[in-house]
Amino acid sequence: MKIGMIGLGAMGFPITKCLLKAGFEVYAFDVAEKALEEAAANGAHPCADVAKVGAEAEIILCSLPNAAIVESVMQEALSGKELKVQVWVDLSSIAPESAKKFARMAAGREIEYMDCPVSGGVHGAEAGTLTIMVGGPEETLEKARPVLEAIGKKIYHVGGVGAGSGMKMVNNFMLGCNMAAAAEALVLGSKIGLDLDTMYEIVKNSSGRSFIIENKIPNFIKKREFDGGFAINLAYKDLGLAMETAKHLSMPVCMGSMAVQMFEAARAKGYGREDITALLKVEEELMDVEVK
Repeated sequence: MKIGMIGLGAMGFPITKCLLKAGFEVYAFDVAEKALEEAAANGAHPCADVAKVGAEAEIILCSLPNAAIVESVMQEALSGKELKVQVWVDLSSIAPESAKKFARMAAGREIEYMDCPVSGGVHGAEAGTLTIMVGGPEETLEKARPVLEAIGKKIYHVGGVGAGSGMKMVNNFMLGCNMAAAAEALVLGSKIGLDLDTMYEIVKNSSGRSFIIENKIPNFIKKREFDGGFAINLAYKDLGLAMETAKHLSMPVCMGSMAVQMFEAARAKGYGREDITALLKVEEELMDVEVK
């Protein structure tokens, strides 16, 4: 089966390698020439534009930073005179309403669309163990299932188009709020004299445990290495999706509002490209203490 992969960034490139490893023929596109060269070196067919991807691949996957870029790419791909693509799988983190809009765009060319955002980060993408949240018709999912099984370990059919994006939005809303709370708590603990090892060992075995405690402390905070991981800029964008959705629903989201301000502060300090654990550094600077 010929698969298209549009977007060869931190997630898209390792996903491409998983598809190739599974035996799929992959037609890849990215605006970065270096990314295309690396994909080609791993066995993918580099494409000069997205129209070429649409003319060659039966199923297209895209992993892009935001809805505006997804829309632009879809418009270009769907404008091609020769279209082989039958199913468009959107792995990007976007708002549910954006997913529904893109489904209508695809339907105009008789293409089935699913919003399939993923969780598991770069490590999950490299290992092919992503969690995939699928929004779309069940029959469309079955057409794409062999492809999704090459990149993910857990595949959840959440509901119709938009449901996958909604589920990812809820998950990342919780993640952002958890990170903000953990940063404050760890700095508070350090300020009163608790060391990081003690806090980590006790909290991970107590009611305050979370993904942030179990994963982010040993892999980022204890090492004082904040590069890679889930970037603050991306988390900030995802929190924004949740805030905008809540606004349309006239729903107060107090915790989200506070978390957004903490992420904004981290961006203002220049930490936008660093992992979300860099929120810790903002609190440390405010309180003149280092969590260690």
